[in-house]
Amino acid sequence: MTRGIGWYVHHQGAGHLQRARAVAAALPRPCTLIGTLAEFDTSGLDVLDLPDDRPLGGAAFDGRDGEAERPEALHYAPLNHPGVRTRMARIAEWAARTNPALIVVDVSVEIALLARLLSVPTLVVRLAGTRTDRPHCEAFRSAARLLAPFPEALDGAGVPDWIRAKTHYAGFLGAPAQAAAQAGDDILVVFGRGGAGGDLAELAAAARAVPERPWHVLGPVSGAGEVPENLHLHGWVDDVEARVARAALLVGGGGDGLVALAAGQAKRFVCLPEERAYGEQTEKAEALRKLGAAVVHPGWPSTEAWPGLVRAGLALDPAVIRSLHRPSAVQDCAAAIENLIRQRDHA
Repeated sequence: MTRGIGWYVHHQGAGHLQRARAVAAALPRPCTLIGTLAEFDTSGLDVLDLPDDRPLGGAAFDGRDGEAERPEALHYAPLNHPGVRTRMARIAEWAARTNPALIVVDVSVEIALLARLLSVPTLVVRLAGTRTDRPHCEAFRSAARLLAPFPEALDGAGVPDWIRAKTHYAGFLGAPAQAAAQAGDDILVVFGRGGAGGDLAELAAAARAVPERPWHVLGPVSGAGEVPENLHLHGWVDDVEARVARAALLVGGGGDGLVALAAGQAKRFVCLPEERAYGEQTEKAEALRKLGAAVVHPGWPSTEAWPGLVRAGLALDPAVIRSLHRPSAVQDCAAAIENLIRQRDHA
């Protein structure tokens, strides 16, 4: 019987699950998705659902998890948290019962180290940015291999050579490119699940600053006020890829999912990177800017900046960002995982 694998999926944002779903479908062996996934659509997938590990009482991830006594190889290890205790026990029981060939960890230092303690090889996902703190380095050291879900051209300049050498650069593992569509005049603004969403007053000001173009907004928007005639709020939609394909200009953050869409659709892109730990979005956005693949502005621009940003965005050569898209990325990633398993089996 072919041994299966596990794929740990972090619950922040939708990109982790999207990657796992895409690659799992291309694998020649069973794959169990592991994580706190109740709020996501996991229909048709084999799932090991875990209780939530977020701070009790609605507190933020603020470091107050016994930090003074927390081992230096860990990022988050609160004491007396029943959710953390139960999720670790469920993973251990699943590993003992199924004897997995590999666990892909996207992403968690603690799960990577738990898998090592369970004697299960890991493929640890490396997000963008420079993650050279001790917990990340120990997780990377514990892994059989590292997986970067972005092209090598977007890697951080400060990443140590040993980490680069251990990394398989899979490229973007998001949605496949759509068939070419006739782009209209629309400016499409996309807010994902992992960020703060849009502000209605700021969006209205941007639309008024560029009144000759329709503005369409996908994702969460907060606030109240008058909505100009050229601003259209759609909330969550099921046809994001098709809407991106029809847009003249794409506007949004520097998350892997949206950058992958921009590359796959060869879209002129105004990237507004959000502050994330380890420079995850800002470093990626800076690499896009240096390549000439996107116009970059940190955070939401002022009203006065919008006309110039739109002009600069529309002047981009879309072939540059298209060059970052590899159509076979998902299949190649699945093949790399299979090769890694076979190498470990014969080691």
